[in-house]
Amino acid sequence: MQLALAPMEGLIDETMRSLLTGVGGIDWCVSEFVRINQTLLPAHCFLKLAPELQRGARTPSGTPMRVQLLGSDPACVADNAAFAATLGAPVIDLNFGCPAKTVNKSRGGAVLLKEPELLHAIVCAVRRALPAGVPVTAKMRLGFEHADDAETCARALADGGAASIVVHARTKLDGYKPPAYWERIGSIRDAVKVPVFANGEVWSVADWRRCRALSGVDDVMLGRGMIATPDLGLQIAAARDGRDIVPMTWAEIQPMVQRYWDIVCAGVATPRHAPGLLKQWLVWLARSYPEAAALFTAVRTLNTAEAISPLVIASAQ
Repeated sequence: MQLALAPMEGLIDETMRSLLTGVGGIDWCVSEFVRINQTLLPAHCFLKLAPELQRGARTPSGTPMRVQLLGSDPACVADNAAFAATLGAPVIDLNFGCPAKTVNKSRGGAVLLKEPELLHAIVCAVRRALPAGVPVTAKMRLGFEHADDAETCARALADGGAASIVVHARTKLDGYKPPAYWERIGSIRDAVKVPVFANGEVWSVADWRRCRALSGVDDVMLGRGMIATPDLGLQIAAARDGRDIVPMTWAEIQPMVQRYWDIVCAGVATPRHAPGLLKQWLVWLARSYPEAAALFTAVRTLNTAEAISPLVIASAQ
């Protein structure tokens, strides 16, 4: 069984990938999507979103990273995939699941689930353009407006050459509203001959167990659950291996928060954006740690590093 860290635009960037994979339990992760339009992008566009390419496509903990592309023109996506491979991308992942309106309006992400033939054409083109040793994988939702064609879309991806498929168990219209329809993943698994990963609403070990039971799928991709509980992958790995589950305490999490704050203040974000990034993470951490909720309350109205830094340091006590 494999555990993967999801790509989440604006949330799981290089810094967050480094911190979360450093905790352990994650087998591989995926970059934020590189948006492909009608041109061959220069190297800096890939390196900006996937700087791990300069370090063997691995996070500092050694966790492999895949490069995700989002686009609808088969030839253009294929050309950019081939270029990404020359930069060191070990796997090319294709995004057919993003629900954002701006992305869908520009014919990217989940809206392509309305066109299984186009899904097939994109994957086929990318597969042909890549060296044999660079797999193509894909991430999809159950559908756009409904899930009636989920199996058809999955077959289009698999038949086109996708080596594995991650299924976010909701439609685009469902967005991120609970529940995730894990039971639908089982029929998708039965419809294809490649590994299928379950994704969506796995916030705890108990959720993982229910997801596994309802979907019949062993492999899981974790997204918001890892943001809220950084050791969720480690907890699930322990449960999978029959070991005792010992959740990390705030005393163990707080140094990660401090490190994150130091990094964003040092240049990952502009000074104007750094406080927002910290607050965004604290909101998610507050689901699991009362101390994070208290820190968020303390910094909520503050907008400078000078005001926030002493409170972050004090949160360790």
